[in-house]
Amino acid sequence: MTKGFKIETPKISANLSKANFNDLYYEEEPQLINCMVTGSREDDVEISKLILSGVVFKNVTFLNAKLPRIDMTDVAFENCDLSNASFSEGIIHRVTFKDCKLMGVDFSDANLGNVTFDNCLANFSEFVDARFKQVAFVKSSLQSANFYDSKLNKVKFTECDLNETHFEQTLLKGIDISTCRFERLNVSIESLAGCEVSSEQAIGFASLLGLKVKS
Repeated sequence: MTKGFKIETPKISANLSKANFNDLYYEEEPQLINCMVTGSREDDVEISKLILSGVVFKNVTFLNAKLPRIDMTDVAFENCDLSNASFSEGIIHRVTFKDCKLMGVDFSDANLGNVTFDNCLANFSEFVDARFKQVAFVKSSLQSANFYDSKLNKVKFTECDLNETHFEQTLLKGIDISTCRFERLNVSIESLAGCEVSSEQAIGFASLLGLKVKS
């Protein structure tokens, strides 16, 4: 069940040094630890196996960044634009995305634990084959996002836009979407078993079964 669990927040030092993302290009093992990156623009970055620990990103742009197999622990993104970035096969633990633009971001095959997406624009984002444990989507737009064959363990969707979101081959048992809005959800009846929905949503899902609900 999703109710009653607590998401761990990033453990970040109050005293962070300032860092320049460009310095990573010259490192054999690229990593940022206990630092802050602010106001920079890093489009089309390509770094594999990047390690981030205890890092805060504020007002940073990472358009089209390719960061496969990234390892993020205790990281906060605030008001960042990560559109079309790739974090495929990444390990993402105790990370927050707040007021971020995540259009088309690729989290395919990633492991996400204790992660919060708060007031984010994540339309067309990819979570194919991703594994979630203690993850919250809060007041975020996930229109046409793809959760195909992902594993949802203790995941919350609170007041999110899920219109045209894809949940094929993904079990929604114990997942509460009753506060979310959508006109159409791409999901099978089998996947919906045990999902918590509002009465209005239930009427819409009844049509998938060919039922006619009388008032």
